Order: sequence, then C-alpha cells, then structure tokens
Amino acid sequence: MSAATPTLEIRTSRLPLTVLLLASTLTVMAGAIVSPVLELIRGDLGVQGTAAGLIGTAHGLTIAAASPLAGWMIDRWGVRAPLIGGLIVYGLAGGAGVVTESYEALLASRFIFGLGAAAVFAGTTVALMEFYRGAELDRVMGWRSSAISLGGILWPILAGAVGGMSWHAPFAIYLIGVPLGVFAVLSLPNTAPAPPKERAEVSMWTLLTPGLLGLYGLLFATSILLMGIGVFLPLRLAEVGVTDPLIVAIIGVSISVAMTLVGLVYAKLRAGLGYTRLLRVTGLTWTAAFLIVGVVDEPYLMAVALALFGIGTGIAIPALTVLIGERVPAALRGQALAATGTATFLGQFLSPLVLGPIIDATTIKTGYLVAAAFSAVILAALLLVRLAEQPAEDNDRTGEADETPETEEART
Repeated sequence: MSAATPTLEIRTSRLPLTVLLLASTLTVMAGAIVSPVLELIRGDLGVQGTAAGLIGTAHGLTIAAASPLAGWMIDRWGVRAPLIGGLIVYGLAGGAGVVTESYEALLASRFIFGLGAAAVFAGTTVALMEFYRGAELDRVMGWRSSAISLGGILWPILAGAVGGMSWHAPFAIYLIGVPLGVFAVLSLPNTAPAPPKERAEVSMWTLLTPGLLGLYGLLFATSILLMGIGVFLPLRLAEVGVTDPLIVAIIGVSISVAMTLVGLVYAKLRAGLGYTRLLRVTGLTWTAAFLIVGVVDEPYLMAVALALFGIGTGIAIPALTVLIGERVPAALRGQALAATGTATFLGQFLSPLVLGPIIDATTIKTGYLVAAAFSAVILAALLLVRLAEQPAEDNDRTGEADETPETEEART
C-alpha cells in the first residue's frame, strides 16, 4: 500500500471520512439488528435452542474465519476494491432476510453476510490507517470508536422500532451497505498495494511475534470481557431486584456512553499519556469495574462500574488497533489489521463458553470476581512492559520495531 496516501484531498474532505465512520458501525450492527426480533424468528420458523442462536452468531464465526482472507485481498489489491465489494455483499446478503421464509435460507444468508462484514471491518480499519497519519490518525480512530459505540445504541433501537411490523423488517436496515458502497466508489481513492517484490520479502510469521500476539491477546480479552457484561449483567441485576427492561437497558448503555465520550477526547489522551499509560489505565478500570459489579448490590454503583469499563475499552480499541498497524511491514498491514477482526469476533463467540461454566459452577458474583482477577493479571502484565511512542508527526509506518520493553523478556 502506497505511502503516498493519504492525499491532501482525503484529509480535507468530509465525505471519505463520513463513509468510513458510518461503515465502521456496520460490524456492531451485524448482530444488533437481529437480537430484538430473534424470538419472533424462532417462533415463526419453528426452530429451537442452538439452531435459533446460530441466526444471531453465525456471522461472527464467519467474520473470525474470513478476516485473514479479507486482509490478504487488501494487501494484494489495495483497500478500495475489497471494501467496496464487502459493503455491497453486506447490504445484499444482510437484506436478504427481508424476503427469506425458511431457516436454511436465512442461515445461509447470514454466513454470506459475514463474508461481507469481514471485508468491511478490515477495510475500514486499514483505510483509516492508510489515509491519515500521526495526530490526525489518533483523532479519527477515536471518532471511529465513538461511532461504533453510538451504533451499538442506535441500531438496536431502530431495529426494535421496525421489528414490531414484522421480523423481516429490521433486515432492510442492512441494505444501507449498498449506498455506502456507492459513496465509497465516489469518494475513496485507489490505493496501490505493496510491490510484488516487497510482498515476497515478508512472511506471515511476522504476525506471530510475541509483541503482536500480546496485542491480539488484549483485543481478544476485551471482547471476552465486554460480552461477559452483555450476556450476564441482566442476571446480576435481577439478583438485586432490577428486572425492568428499561432500567436494565439504561444501566447497560453506560458502557457505550462512556466509550463514546472517551473516543471524542482519545487523541488528547493519547498525546498526553502515551500508549503505555493508556493501556495501564485500561487494566485498572477493568479491574475496578468487575470488582464493583461482583461485590456491591446497589444498581447505581453498577452503572458507575460499567462506565469505568467503557472508559477502559474506549481507550483500548483505538490504541491496540493503531499499535498493531504501526508494528508491521506495509505489505502485511491488511492481514495484520484483519486479524484484529478474528481476535474480536472469536472472543465474542467464546465469551459465554468461557465465563458461563464458571458462573454455572459457582455464582454470578463469583464469575465477575474471576473477571476482576483476570483483569488484574492483565494490569500486572502491562505494568511490566513499556511501549515506545510513535511520533505525533507523519511517519511511514514501515513496520520497523519501535517497541522498547523494559526487559528482553517483558514484551507485549
């Protein structure tokens, strides 16, 4: 991918950034659209248990599995074509639920939909890193985090609003991928992939260094912990007498509100604290959040705890994404950033399988205390490493090692 981009035109134009930020919300929309009408689908199509659950999770497994392929296409042909193609597939395959009448056809469309979502997730991430540099990159990555958080609030509300008409209706929202694809054609420039010789000189083994694996592991942990709150928080609130769906939703949305606000000021936080301190703040807020939820019985304190978790997560997502993108050769950047999709969505899928047995064998409180202990281990590891800072000015991000651990063994 050419170091000649970003161009002044991209940096000063609002349309490309608007397209990329809107497209970034599509991955959180992927499951959010289905959730409000999943019970209606189950009843209408006559499916039970695991079969019904696959309607809501099939796309996540596909994204996790297909992300490496999406990254390879981006490295091979540049980001523009795979992103545009992904948006079109996302819109058409997702929108197929409007006319689908059988479980088999709906499930098949969800798997195809996941292919498009994988290309969208990888494409938007790579495009932002290709078109922006330095402080500008921090700013737009913070905005991306805010956009994703807002999408997590607004898309489910819209799906629930139209879901009262028919369970088919929310699937029409996915069709937004098609016009976004058209706007991408009109606004995004062609980006040249790395020359064949440069691609031949790099190896996929570059992505398996201890430093990068540590960063992927943090993203994986982020998804496990985030989904752990989403799945088990209603059960925890029920233990303290909070069962009203509106109150449960208001408390739960504390995470998204905090993530949105942090995203808006992320660039200033990054400039003032640097990556090392930021990620330590993440570990600290996660530990405190799960400790509070596992110990207290006051709902308002749980809302405060979720806001703390949202602050840490709102910091972690843009920081880890940029750290990964800056630590690989340009010829592998697409695959490296696409692998963040694998880590993210695999973590979402496995979260109930990891935390569920612990909670089943003990209590919900104990499960959250285990999550607090896990977060404390992450914090302890982060206290042992120090990441060298990229300069705030433009840089070529050629993937040279810029990581400076305090010891040879302590690497993220």
